Amino acid sequence: MNTSVQQPVAIACLFTWIGFVCAISFLEAWLKFRAPGVILPIGLGIGRLIFGALNKVEWVFAAVVCISAVMHGKPFMTLPNMCLTAVVMILVMQTVWLLPALDVRAELHMQGKPVTHSYLHFWFVGTEVVKVIILFITAISLLKKS
Repeated sequence: MNTSVQQPVAIACLFTWIGFVCAISFLEAWLKFRAPGVILPIGLGIGRLIFGALNKVEWVFAAVVCISAVMHGKPFMTLPNMCLTAVVMILVMQTVWLLPALDVRAELHMQGKPVTHSYLHFWFVGTEVVKVIILFITAISLLKKS
């Protein structure tokens, strides 16, 4: 039993994308606050910068994977294409709603203003977990047993 790769560039992007999200969202995000001398305003400023950059990189990964999908001309109703659509929808939600809302909250914290309780971080972490799972399913589904 051999395994062949249908879309090598897409698979490389998907696994690299998974690595970026796991390293930043699940490791860097909370570790920076444990570093000596990093106070809340500094940590929030670093977080805004890093998550803004990650979001831009994710859009590049998404574009490359979408272009690969179009170039390979598979029907839309395939598992990889449906998963890719779900990931792009999550990315849109994060880009237009979650990250801007979290930026506003971070800015209020950095200015020392009161910030009301919110579940935005839970939503963001939840979407990151779902996104990583779907990215993994997408990448694995592009491996074909022959």
